Amino acid sequence: MYNTLLTTLKDGIFTITINRPEKLNALNKEVMSELNSVLDEVADNNEIQSVIITGSGSKAFVAGADISEFKGLSIAEGKAIAKVGQDTFFRIENSRKPIIACVNGFALGGGCELAMSCHFRIATDNAKFGQPEINLGIIPGYGGTQRLVQLIGKGRAMEMIMTGSMIDASTALSYGLVNKVASQELLMETAIDILNTINSKAASALSATIQAVNSFGNNGYEKETEAFGNCFNTPEMIEGVSAFLEKRKPKFKNISTKI
Repeated sequence: MYNTLLTTLKDGIFTITINRPEKLNALNKEVMSELNSVLDEVADNNEIQSVIITGSGSKAFVAGADISEFKGLSIAEGKAIAKVGQDTFFRIENSRKPIIACVNGFALGGGCELAMSCHFRIATDNAKFGQPEINLGIIPGYGGTQRLVQLIGKGRAMEMIMTGSMIDASTALSYGLVNKVASQELLMETAIDILNTINSKAASALSATIQAVNSFGNNGYEKETEAFGNCFNTPEMIEGVSAFLEKRKPKFKNISTKI
């Protein structure tokens, strides 16, 4: 179905693997186009409860954008590329279904930006993160200047972007850029264990969580109030409260993914 992506669906978890190992899974126009198509599939397929994004092989998650496509571009064309990248990663960030990044190696430039657009990140112990665009005479253009500040703070983000230096997985963990570090062998198992827990929760409440948390710094309290109130009109809320009062585990059917 896709030329640059591999997809599998098992037990509600949809795995998207960027499959350009000969290019260290670099993002080119075709990858970006197919990411948009697969995000349509994520939104429309009710069997998909949550998503993993990863890269093929053990060397790289995504080692950046395909720089060969940058040569000779005009200012307008450069802006257009940034707009495509930002719009695609906004779709990931604002997906109503949880999306996590399994970072299995280098996550540089656009790859780091892709990982940051996911709702959280798990990394292998050999993973490396960086925004080395400064070495090309450019800056991050797919949201990196904004999300990196949100995740690790302004000073650290400035240092990483201005030096173009990489950080290892343990540093990324200490900075808060990743949630967990696992061995290459246990990476997917760790992610699946977390997503199995998440998938057992109310889908409408998960969607509301994503909306509210993403509103931080942008009328977040008001949007939290609205999302909280909207939860009261869902069958999941009725089941959750009933189960609590009846001292049993809730059985969410997870039919409603929107509130």
